[in-house]
Amino acid sequence: MRAIGIVLAGGNNKAMKELTSRRAVAAMPVAGSYRSIDFALSNMSNSHIQKVAVITQYNARSLNEHLSSSKWWDFGRKQGGLYVFNPTITADNSVWYRGTADAIYQNIDFLKNSHEPYVVIASGDGVYKLDFAKVLEYHIEKKADVTVVVKELPAGEDASRFGVVKMNQDMRITDFEEKPIEAEGNVVSTGIYIVRRRQLIELLEKAASEDRYDFVKDILIRYKNIKRVYGYKLESYWSNISTVDAYYRTNMDFLKRDVREFFFNQYPDIYSKIDDLPPAKYNPGAEVKNSLVASGCIVNGTVENSILFKKVFVGNNCVIRNSVILNDVYIGDNTVIENCIVESRDTIRSNCRYEGENGKVRIVVEKNERYNI
Repeated sequence: MRAIGIVLAGGNNKAMKELTSRRAVAAMPVAGSYRSIDFALSNMSNSHIQKVAVITQYNARSLNEHLSSSKWWDFGRKQGGLYVFNPTITADNSVWYRGTADAIYQNIDFLKNSHEPYVVIASGDGVYKLDFAKVLEYHIEKKADVTVVVKELPAGEDASRFGVVKMNQDMRITDFEEKPIEAEGNVVSTGIYIVRRRQLIELLEKAASEDRYDFVKDILIRYKNIKRVYGYKLESYWSNISTVDAYYRTNMDFLKRDVREFFFNQYPDIYSKIDDLPPAKYNPGAEVKNSLVASGCIVNGTVENSILFKKVFVGNNCVIRNSVILNDVYIGDNTVIENCIVESRDTIRSNCRYEGENGKVRIVVEKNERYNI
């Protein structure tokens, strides 16, 4: 494909509370065995984008570890490949990335040294499948300067945490409001953009010279009447995991058959780093209903409508309902967990009870001693 990819995975997110105190949002585990950045990288790989840069910043350790080999997404190649850009101190720059536009500007050499005519920019916290080649075709057909992939949210869903867009008959964006207090529409930007490479270099250099650092506010919204900015509607499943509720809801969506079919069984696939783990083991007395249980788990109790990530141990007589249990959690005997997200590598003692109250999801962080020697 005649494009390079950039995945923005460096943002600091307070809406995820304790879940992102030790990891980046893009490294959040999703659907049993994936991480959120896998979706953006797999879509780029499946669209034959061969050169991709991931821009990281906050709490990047687990994300860097996940990206330590590019072979999982088929980026291990002679031409192109997977690049990971952390903020670097140079003779003329000693600051962190101050915004999305600044993050790309500080790595502008990546754009200047490439020869592909287009750039696909995506965020690392979206769960979706998309063929970027079709979006690029649309971008060229419309003679657009920037194409924004947009999604119509279902009725009743809060659009105020996204950029809300309005388009005319021709799909040209006429209004773009970033995270409004009260949203006036339900068509939102998914944080996926296609721009001509030279145009992007020009826009970034102009923004940097005026001390403007944000891609949406300082480029998209500022130029929406001067440049031709078009929307491309994404019709299939899309979700963003940038809040605790959204993260919980996205994982729970994978308990629906059609969502599982779409991501797990339909071509093209979503790829991730593979762990060598044995299949899940269900001991006598285990009862599991409508749940996703990843490899490496050992289940002795009851699990209903829940997602168990890799290497989870569930003790005897435990009851786990409507919960998301992250990697490597040990749950002691006779414990009840309902409507919770349990942080990875937690050790939950025996005879405990954790429940999310009033329809709110509770985050459980317990760092107890696992083995008493």
